[in-house]
Amino acid sequence: MTAAAPDLILRGSRVVDPSQNFDGIADVAFTDGKVSGFGPNLPGGAQTDIRDVSGAIVTPGLIDLHTHVYWGGTSLGVDPDAFCRLSGVTTSIDTGSAGPGNWAGFRKHVIERAEARVLAYLHVSFAGIFGFSKTVMVGESEDIRLMAPKEAAQVADANRDLIVGIKVRVGRHASGDQGTAPLDIALQVADEVGMPLMCHIDHPPPSYEEVLAMLRPGDVLTHAFRPFPNAPCTAQGTVKRAVREARERGVLFDIGHGMGSFSFKTARAMLAQGFAPDTISSDVHQLCIDGPAFDQVTTMSKFLCLGMALPDVVRRSTANAAFALKRPDHGSLKVGSLGDATVLSVREGAFDYVDTVGEHMTGAQKIVSEGVVLKGKWWHSAEGTAFGKKVAA
Repeated sequence: MTAAAPDLILRGSRVVDPSQNFDGIADVAFTDGKVSGFGPNLPGGAQTDIRDVSGAIVTPGLIDLHTHVYWGGTSLGVDPDAFCRLSGVTTSIDTGSAGPGNWAGFRKHVIERAEARVLAYLHVSFAGIFGFSKTVMVGESEDIRLMAPKEAAQVADANRDLIVGIKVRVGRHASGDQGTAPLDIALQVADEVGMPLMCHIDHPPPSYEEVLAMLRPGDVLTHAFRPFPNAPCTAQGTVKRAVREARERGVLFDIGHGMGSFSFKTARAMLAQGFAPDTISSDVHQLCIDGPAFDQVTTMSKFLCLGMALPDVVRRSTANAAFALKRPDHGSLKVGSLGDATVLSVREGAFDYVDTVGEHMTGAQKIVSEGVVLKGKWWHSAEGTAFGKKVAA
């Protein structure tokens, strides 16, 4: 029996797929929403949509491990489809916008209606992150009465198709004087349902070290390269011992750029000491999408300009993110994987980048999303792009 012709072939690009340790020229084929072919000169059929992406870079569909996409349901949410078109993120991981009290609305009105993929860490707080705007800023973990471990465990267990873990926010802005108490509750939920946890940290209390001491292998500390106070390195630029010990036992370190959680000073010190992040994420939301985070490709560009090689940057937005999610069919172009891909270019020039403390850096390169393949179909071309033109079979 002859195999069906692919629905789509991306032809002739540089493919960077860290899940296969591949960086070279190849075609990628998609059939029935999955990757169905990988290699040189893949044959198509009369109905195959063949796109010329020569000169571009094709990667697995980008995963942003820290976003807020409960659009309309929380004040900080952005639209996941608009974000996909802007930043090439085919899978947005919402990190605690919704808790057990408003999860059903997030699922029905946003996740199930979006074309781009959305997965989520469920907040242990009953209503998630409910008070986060330019005029109202209420830390949901500040009032211990809002912690809802029983309800969170029930909702997480009933929605394992979309919920990948439990989220909690601790720090002076998120949890006031509660210290690690919200984290302790969230860890109990994560243990109960057998899921990883993502922990936000901002200003003390608690300290960076206190939080790390409680995290388990596979748990994620987000805002990991934040500025002082609660930075992961000393004033002399040395990585703190607690940070190295946490990595050794399997704690994962995520960027979560956002509005106030990433500094070039910290990043330079950590990279100089050989401590790269496990995952690069934007923490995109309404208060940082117009700067300083902007989007995922801008966050990735900052690390490229700080000296990380492009395949290493891509790994932290694809294969490593899939590892954190425990979903190996994401973040890969292996045959049989999800049919998502991102078409990128790296532009040369002088580009202004800013961190969350106001430091500006001029970078010589900028990663740009030029197009998106979603669920095996050509989904979006960036306006004015030279890539992704239809060609004859």
